[in-house]
Amino acid sequence: MDNAMFCWQCEQTAGGKGCTKIGVCSKDPDVAKMQDVLIYLLKGIGFYATKNIEKGNKIPREIGEFFTECVFATLTNVNFDGQRFVKYIKEANKVKKQLKESAGQIENVPKDADFIAPETRGEILNIASRPNLGVMDDENLDMDIRSLREFLIYGIKGMGAYHHHAYVLGKYDEEVANFMFKAMGATLDRSLTVENYFDLNMECGKTNLKCMALLDAGNTGTFGDPEPTQMLITKKKGPFIVVSGHDLRDLGDLLEQSKDKGVNIYTHGEMLPCNAYPGLKKYPHLIGNFGGAWQDQQKEFDGIPGAILMTSNCLMKPRDSYKDRIFTSSIVGWPGVQHIETVNGKKDFSPVINKALELGGFPEDEPEKRIPMGFGRNALLSNAGAIVDAVKAGKIRHFFLIGGCDGARPGRNYYTEFAEKTPKDTIILTLACGKYRFNKLDLGTVAGFPRILDCGQCNDAYTAIQVALALAEAFDCDVNDLPLSFIISWYEQKAVAVLQTMLYLGLQDIYLGPSLPAFVTPNILQVLVDKFNIKPISTPDEDLKVILG
Repeated sequence: MDNAMFCWQCEQTAGGKGCTKIGVCSKDPDVAKMQDVLIYLLKGIGFYATKNIEKGNKIPREIGEFFTECVFATLTNVNFDGQRFVKYIKEANKVKKQLKESAGQIENVPKDADFIAPETRGEILNIASRPNLGVMDDENLDMDIRSLREFLIYGIKGMGAYHHHAYVLGKYDEEVANFMFKAMGATLDRSLTVENYFDLNMECGKTNLKCMALLDAGNTGTFGDPEPTQMLITKKKGPFIVVSGHDLRDLGDLLEQSKDKGVNIYTHGEMLPCNAYPGLKKYPHLIGNFGGAWQDQQKEFDGIPGAILMTSNCLMKPRDSYKDRIFTSSIVGWPGVQHIETVNGKKDFSPVINKALELGGFPEDEPEKRIPMGFGRNALLSNAGAIVDAVKAGKIRHFFLIGGCDGARPGRNYYTEFAEKTPKDTIILTLACGKYRFNKLDLGTVAGFPRILDCGQCNDAYTAIQVALALAEAFDCDVNDLPLSFIISWYEQKAVAVLQTMLYLGLQDIYLGPSLPAFVTPNILQVLVDKFNIKPISTPDEDLKVILG
């Protein structure tokens, strides 16, 4: 059996070209192949779902949720468990047959829309070696079309992550699900042009804006609006659980189940913003944040005397020193790691809590240190008048949105140096795990505001967008005329979805790094440069000189 794989969906793909032996993320060829099979099935599901919609047939919510979960499961650093993908593939076969039957007679069915996968691991891996599965499914396909097709698929994956987090909080959206069906099904149509795919990518950005608004409503509707908070970043004595990922629902349930148990709860990675939500920080045992960004977890989790819960993407291969104390939930999976299943809509986190109590935790307190965070949409917009007045008075010269995904590849120190070199009369808005490059720096204040304003998770790009639109209205100008620059770091597919949204909104002069996506061809990059003036990052000094004149 051919063991080759091909994956180029993340920023750290091998050699900046593609992983062909094993993923830089530790994804093995077998899991990569099963993900290819699942995505291929989802294309056919998307096609038949769209045909049903065109005939007036409503797609059941459970199919939309299943489709969303499947695309999320193939996102970088989410699920490495081959047996879970076998289950997804079996269920996808059933769903496709159901949709095909309900669609009735259809003309001009694309090649392989009717593809049904085998249902044993060995047979799945054999069929996955077919040349018409995966990214390089047709060596004769125009590379620019392939580039935009994969751009679209990765955007769907990123949006799928946001949609999943929204619907577990009760915010499922049929329009979002229907677009994912339509877009994934369209990738089977070999007649689509570069222009067709460009339009679909822009539509993906438009739909993702709605999806991020949906998730914002789910988070704030359930847990309240984030509020400025001085967050603890040092250790406290006693048993503890570190919660990483993105899922606020899981954290909320864990906090409720662990109250009065004598266990401290720390956020980690992208969970840091949870410390600002009133409905979460009301629990006194949510005491602060542990460690830094996701890519530091193997070092930070090494032998710690506490339990770890991974709630969504950002899982790295667990070291033996903590494999017995790390747990996964929801979409996340790793072979041999205990998974907290959902039973009748609920999860029992007692194994995580008991492991924390068994391990005993930190032996003593560290000297206390706190940093400001929690500058969500409501907090920033409530101060819009003061911000506008400070700009008009010349107290604030410029805003920088410095954020996005963090990663381990060299070159990301650019973002630390950029933040350090921003003038003292400027403000940095930040979000996602890219904040860890500089969020513990003391850059002081300007016009009564901390110079670093942490807006939240990657999906809280919605916050930054809403703030930018509000400022543009206040100044009676276009967003692109504001004293605001976007300095974006990307890593995986949620960043692709956010970029599509920024492009859909017509935002110009985005600085993108640390390297450009391997799946973007020179021709497509030139289109993005011509239409949106996207700029690869250079050096902090050179870029600041251009931005500030």
